[in-house]
Amino acid sequence: MELAARFGLPVITFIDTPGAYPGIGAEERGQAEAIARCIETCLSIQVPIVSAIIGEGGSGGAIALAAADAVVMLEHAVYSVISPEGCASILWRSAQHAELAAEALKLTADDMKNLSIVDELVREPVGGAHRDPARAIAAVGDAIELALNARRGVDGAVLRARRRERFLAVGNTGLA
Repeated sequence: MELAARFGLPVITFIDTPGAYPGIGAEERGQAEAIARCIETCLSIQVPIVSAIIGEGGSGGAIALAAADAVVMLEHAVYSVISPEGCASILWRSAQHAELAAEALKLTADDMKNLSIVDELVREPVGGAHRDPARAIAAVGDAIELALNARRGVDGAVLRARRRERFLAVGNTGLA
């Protein structure tokens, strides 16, 4: 990201991760710090950042990669700070309540759009993106292109300020 910023190139991230293992070993190797540094970098560089959630975004790492100017999301993708199984394990001490946790997490693309976390939902081919990858890739590419074009010519300091405001506003909309 810093290299892209140095050369004035936009950053595009693709998010499809169930999340890292949240054990002691991962923390000993600096997982949380890596996530924090990624967010810090996203919020400090002065080039456009567009993120595309194309599958499962179920972790702090996914959130770090989506600290962007614009976020697009495939209509059947999911996005949350934690997987439903992880949430259920914390709240009810059992992953058997994953369905209840998934509903509470509001992790669907429609939920993300209603909560103003995602800017655009990208329609998938009938049966899902995997049924017609070429069409799904083209649709995501078009959404990314539109998001980048909307930011063309915007001063880097303005981009950075708006991105920071956007990131800090997550959770302020739609949960009344």
